[in-house]
Amino acid sequence: MNKTPNAWNFVEGSGGLWLSFGIGGGVFALSWWLRSSSTTFDLLLFRQLQFTSGILAITFAAAALVRFRGTRERLPLILASGFVIVGLTLASSSFFSFRLSDAESNLSLRDPMTWVLGRTLLGMLLVSALVVERRLPRARHPGRELIAALILVVLSAFLFSAAHVRLPAGLVIHPGAAFPRPGNLVPAGLFFLATIGYHRRLRHASSPFDLSLYFAATLNFWCSLAASQSERQLDSTFAFAGILQFSSYALLLGGTLLDDVELFESVRRLAVTDSLTGLVNYRRLVEVLDGEIERAKRTGRNFALVLFDLDGLKKINDQFGHPTGTRALCRVAAVLRAHSRAIDTSARHGGDEFALVLPETAAPGAEEVALRICDRVAQDGETPPISISTGFAVYPQDGETIEKLLSAADQALYRMKRRNAEKAPVAKTRTV
Repeated sequence: MNKTPNAWNFVEGSGGLWLSFGIGGGVFALSWWLRSSSTTFDLLLFRQLQFTSGILAITFAAAALVRFRGTRERLPLILASGFVIVGLTLASSSFFSFRLSDAESNLSLRDPMTWVLGRTLLGMLLVSALVVERRLPRARHPGRELIAALILVVLSAFLFSAAHVRLPAGLVIHPGAAFPRPGNLVPAGLFFLATIGYHRRLRHASSPFDLSLYFAATLNFWCSLAASQSERQLDSTFAFAGILQFSSYALLLGGTLLDDVELFESVRRLAVTDSLTGLVNYRRLVEVLDGEIERAKRTGRNFALVLFDLDGLKKINDQFGHPTGTRALCRVAAVLRAHSRAIDTSARHGGDEFALVLPETAAPGAEEVALRICDRVAQDGETPPISISTGFAVYPQDGETIEKLLSAADQALYRMKRRNAEKAPVAKTRTV
């Protein structure tokens, strides 16, 4: 993720945390002011908001589960398990609210069970995920732990539900008090702790997923503060809390999906990149050659395939050690990257062999490029000195298939390698 240094330092530092709490104070003041408003949240809009929030929560759970399967980190496992229950609770509550008439929506009713239950459960999940990540960050048996997490969350939801139903109405709502719905202060405290924990976590984890967790915890802290000021079901303060809740789920899902996109892109790059040199690997080389053949057939233009082989790699390893041999391979790769065009493709063909695909290049151009790269490698200024042999083939003169082109270039390379072998290897006469 691209981050502006100053902005990121502010978010990661104590200033970002104090700003979150400062805005929380503003949210509480605005919620207290909204208590005097007689405006009522539209019941149909409330249903839609609850249902959409539930769908967002379930979708986030699926995305977090994908992350868990890929990384085996326990934090996304806990969140995925819990958000399934939270999402189902929110979605189902939207259907329950269909039984409320418009007149009933203005009554001073008990806190909606699903609201406080969902808030408290979510707060506990966020905090417990931090604790588990610190002590047992990775899962050893993903399948078993996934089933165990689902069972634990379902039992927790059932116990919360049973306890909430038996609470006297007076414990839940106090019209005219400083906190008409004091039950919301419980999840507010949990989200307060989660905000601090996920902010500290940004010091060593700064992906879109990690950043969205911090902001989602903050938004839910504000949401619970706002809900604590609601005196009537579906009043303006409750509507404000519902919007904050929806925003937290949308932000969390957006950050997770963005992180998954970056993760999949990283996996894709690893699948086509040589881990040692950073050049494309043989699989990607074949794909590029196949594409160049198809394009050459359409345009009638040539392209060249140049192969390079590092001379005397075994002798370098024996005399100077394998780290020096590995460094020699990286030196060749660095020259290939530095002296290739943007449209060219440099690749590690395998072992000590490299390849360079030159679109729209005939034999004279391929020979010039090959010799220039050989000179640059020999004169890179590092020790021990190294040299490379080269050979090239041009489509379609030297072959019209990938196999024939590789064979022709390989034969040309080994003709040059035999000539180089007749000379005394430079590395053999030098010491470090």
